[in-house]
Amino acid sequence: MLRAMPIRATLLLADSVQASEGKLYILGGGWNVTGPDPVPSGVAIYVDVPWDMTNMRIPWRLELLTSDGEPVNVPTPMGEQPLVLSGEFEVGRPPGVTPGTGLGVPLAINMGPLPLEPGGRYEWRFYIRDETDENWRLPFSTRPRPAQQPPS
Repeated sequence: MLRAMPIRATLLLADSVQASEGKLYILGGGWNVTGPDPVPSGVAIYVDVPWDMTNMRIPWRLELLTSDGEPVNVPTPMGEQPLVLSGEFEVGRPPGVTPGTGLGVPLAINMGPLPLEPGGRYEWRFYIRDETDENWRLPFSTRPRPAQQPPS
């Protein structure tokens, strides 16, 4: 009898990410300090879906939070809104794969420059089916602005 395995997810901050043919392509990956000026960035996510959760739609959500766990609001056409991205994925069981094998789903999320406060601490938090895990968090900081030099 097969035992149900938990969903595993691996997350990485990058300058840019792309998902193609079941793989993640990562440019400038692995940082945790940015700014102080806003720059484009991406989140690479690789989800290992257990055998017993294949062939079904699985909702996911990615939220940007402050160090206090509060949502980060960004300007939108409808006014300031929390930065929350969401979607669904479904992975099928390919013919000939051994029962019990986990199957991977790469997610590549790119963002334009985000208006984050210099000298701040933030965290991307990933959810699957409204559940999260300590390992599904990506904390990062923004550099403070350099002090202005007095004129000579």
